[in-house]
Amino acid sequence: MTLPRPVRLALTLALATLAGAACSALHTPLPWMIGPLLLTAALSLAGAPVQSSKRLRNAGQWAIGMALGLYFTPEVAARTVALAPWTLLGAAWSVLLGHLYFRWLLASQPAGSIDRATAYFSSVIGGASEMAQYAEQVGARVDRVAAAHSLRVMIVVVGIPFAYLFAEVHGHDATGASRLGHIDLGGLLQLMAGTAAAALLMRRLNQPNPWVLGPLLATLVISAAGWQPSALPGWLAPAAQLAVGVSLGSRFTPDFLHAAPRWLGAVALGTLGMIGLSAGFAWCVAQIADLDPAAVLLGTSPGGIAEMCITARSLELGVPLVTAFHIVRYLVVLMSTGPIWRHWISPEAGPSGLQD
Repeated sequence: MTLPRPVRLALTLALATLAGAACSALHTPLPWMIGPLLLTAALSLAGAPVQSSKRLRNAGQWAIGMALGLYFTPEVAARTVALAPWTLLGAAWSVLLGHLYFRWLLASQPAGSIDRATAYFSSVIGGASEMAQYAEQVGARVDRVAAAHSLRVMIVVVGIPFAYLFAEVHGHDATGASRLGHIDLGGLLQLMAGTAAAALLMRRLNQPNPWVLGPLLATLVISAAGWQPSALPGWLAPAAQLAVGVSLGSRFTPDFLHAAPRWLGAVALGTLGMIGLSAGFAWCVAQIADLDPAAVLLGTSPGGIAEMCITARSLELGVPLVTAFHIVRYLVVLMSTGPIWRHWISPEAGPSGLQD
């Protein structure tokens, strides 16, 4: 008998909450994201009827966007603008890193087993949903593209925080109204209404990742202007991490491991290689620009904006810096993906390529 969707969702969230609480008691990094992510992924791979919710994921991303935007006080925003050359360099690094990853994915597979389009859109360090849409337009293997991005993000989300834990890496960046301010109900309601409107506007304009970037940019603007309407409730961050963790974990279906093990092995090895290369790049940038290398790595690693910025927030590692790196990278990668595909990776694509 198949359980109704609301029942499956309630059971999944209950188990995810227990996993988050257990990881919190064990003092693991990002307990409310990593615990639900790993448990949901394990259950899903085993064939259990786990259920995620797109609405809850959007709500979690909305909360994350607000929390990150509140860090950008006028002083912090001014310091972040001064780092523009380094954030642009970080974006260029991500494009180069993605190209190296693309070459690795092609070389690691038997001849003729993987097409250039699938390898390319699997290698771009951008949003999984956006890359899957691009892949569908050019007739690439959408399932492999989605699997590659899911596995890459999972490895980064789990690997870097645990590496920082073992290396005893922790910052002391306690800036931001999201931590220092007090909760004002009227201001909080205004903040929620304004950021929700920003998210809906970005979705209406068909912009990528609207539930993170819309609230983030709206909150960033008002915070940088000196208006801090309210802090966020303390329970909101764990709840947002749980929603995102369940969403990530539920992508790993029983068919995931059986579909293309050699492909997934190449994705995993390539991701570890990218983390290593990014660590070297981050160290060099940090030495030249006098920045924290751990924060720069979070900003230049091949992870998602929400996950890496949450890691920075949890470890107090330069949240504005990490956020700025990811915003700039996100915009540069999305704007360059199509032109690079059309003019360099697949010059012969013609009418079957991405449309201008």
